Amino acid sequence: MTPAEEPTGPKSLLAQRFRGFLPVVVDLETGGFNSRTDALLEVSAVILDMDENGALFAEDTHSFHLDPFEGANIEQSALDFIGIDLESPDREAWPEEIALPELFRKIRTAIKKHSCTRAVMVAHNAHFDLGFLNAAVERCGIKRNPFHPFSCFDTATLAGLAYGQTVLAKACQVAGIEFDNSSAHSAEYDAEKTAELFCGIVNKWRELGGWPLPEAPTGEDDA
Repeated sequence: MTPAEEPTGPKSLLAQRFRGFLPVVVDLETGGFNSRTDALLEVSAVILDMDENGALFAEDTHSFHLDPFEGANIEQSALDFIGIDLESPDREAWPEEIALPELFRKIRTAIKKHSCTRAVMVAHNAHFDLGFLNAAVERCGIKRNPFHPFSCFDTATLAGLAYGQTVLAKACQVAGIEFDNSSAHSAEYDAEKTAELFCGIVNKWRELGGWPLPEAPTGEDDA
């Protein structure tokens, strides 16, 4: 983080809630399971915010279709599963070395807005997405990755705790979140549903007393 990007002013409630981190919900679609060899095909990030009562909510979604990097492996089974047609004229894909810095710029703006120190990835089976993103950052030679390199919040784990379900669609169903299976496996759709799930879990925990709001200063000296 450069001096111009260092947090200024008092920390927001959101920064206080997550120890100075800005949670950003991410979903990726890939050409396989190997982050080093397989293509990154879609990336979507949902930036979160928090209201004055401490309730977490989704604010903005930023999504990109990506061109496979040169020499990338793409499994046909992966394309069939996620329903991507790489030859579609409507796909409007970006090179990852252009799309990722643009996405990171938007995230850094939100980090500065909340006086956070950096972003932390929230994802369903998060280490899979984090591994692919880190591999793409290294491949593109990107020097300013806003995400923590290894810490993340995994909604599969959190949903297992909160709802007894680890599959995204089933967890959303139990949580009362509408989920359209025909729209699933789009990075944007899955990221937005994951954001709803994460916000719901965090907000429910607060309602149960798990994270009380900071007390307002009284102006009196401590005894």
